[in-house]
This record gives sequence, C-alpha cells and structure tokens, in this order.
Amino acid sequence: MKILVAVKRVIDYNVQIRVKEDGTGVVTDNVKMSTNPPDDNAIEEAVKIKEAGKATEVVAITVGEEKAQETVRKALAVGADRGIHVKADGILEPLAVSKILQKIVEKENPDLVFMGKQAIDDDCNQTGQMLSALLNWPQATFASKIDVKDNKLEVTREIDEGLETIEINVPAIVTCDLRLNEPRYASLPNIMKAKKKPIEEISASDLGVDTSPRLEQIKVEEPPKRKAGIKVANVVELVQKLKNEAKVI
Repeated sequence: MKILVAVKRVIDYNVQIRVKEDGTGVVTDNVKMSTNPPDDNAIEEAVKIKEAGKATEVVAITVGEEKAQETVRKALAVGADRGIHVKADGILEPLAVSKILQKIVEKENPDLVFMGKQAIDDDCNQTGQMLSALLNWPQATFASKIDVKDNKLEVTREIDEGLETIEINVPAIVTCDLRLNEPRYASLPNIMKAKKKPIEEISASDLGVDTSPRLEQIKVEEPPKRKAGIKVANVVELVQKLKNEAKVI
C-alpha cells in the first residue's frame, strides 16, 4: 500500500497575524512559517500505518513556491520516504490544488491520500472533498481514528453531534483531524537523513493545470475590536439586558 500525503506551508499558528496597510493581504515577510497543523497529523498517521507493516511507502507532496519545499523536508524527517514539490507561484485556490493533486495521483497511483481537514490560513476545508469528486474516490473527512482492514478503512469522524464511524473502500481520500494522533518531533539525526532523501520537482504548468485564481480578493480587514464586558448584579438584571439591549431573548 502506498500513501500520498499532502502538506501545506502556512504562517505558524503561534504568530500574531497582521494585515497589510493597503489591505491587499496579510504580512508574510520575515514571518515564521511552518507545516499546516492538521497536515502534521496526516503525516504522522501515514508513518504509523507504515511502521505497523500495513503500508510500503509514504510520499509527501506540497504545492507552492520554492520555500514550500521546507514542509516536504519536515515530512521526510519524521518518516516519509520521498517527496514531491509541485512549483507554483501566488495564492492557489482549493480547486487548482485539487486538480494538481489529481494529476499526481494518476501518476503515482497511491492507495490512500491523506491531508489535513483544512488549512489554518484560508480555512477553506475544500481540497480533500474536491479531489474526491475529481477522482471519483470515496472520502472520509475529519478523521479522528483510522483502522486499516484489508481493502477497507474504518474511520471515526468528528461531527457536530459527536463521533461517527464509517467504513469505506480503498483507494480513498482521508482528511485528518487534530485529535487523530500526537505528531512526533523530528530528531536531529533524522533531519540530517532527510536531506539525502529524494524530492521530485515538477512545474504546475507542466501538468497542464490552470492555477489562475477564479475569485477576486477585494480587501482584507482585521476583525472589529470586541467591546468590553460588563458585570450585572443579579439574574434579573442579566435577563433584562439580554432582552432589551442585546435583544437575544
């Protein structure tokens, strides 16, 4: 079994996001970048499945500018066998990424495709679902537990009502939740070994995929400042303010 894992380079989740003065986007110059957190869970799960003897190869893939290759190197350092970097400049919308991944899947012929449930930069939560539709493969989204059973997967999903367990056939697309596992840290020896692992570089244009945006971003603004809270003396006053001022009851 071969597992293809998609990883994305985003602004580190510990960084305070700042909007550019002209409102054209957020500041990324001299800002710490890292792998999208749910993608770390996807890599960890793929490596665990391989360590359990249920997969023979884990391939990490990223789509983006030259520096995006850092995310592939990190995946290699924690256990992926080889990497693929599809070079593309600018902001890529989920549909473009899905079409690129479709081409790579057709080339690599994996049994499973893992990725994070969504990216923390745009929060689109669309790429996995779109890729599933393009490939006509079954999908299991928001996975918090995965059991490999021959040519099937038993997946526990995080849903609004709690947990849902489903069974899907392989090949399949799985988007991973943060509660799926605890990603490991890359040791220094493994980081050094990762530098020798192969990374195939492909241009998005060579795949015949149009990556031009279909949406126009007009302006980016910071959310309005929250008003300070107030204290009430008793429940009667609370109900009165909720009814007359907040008008929520």
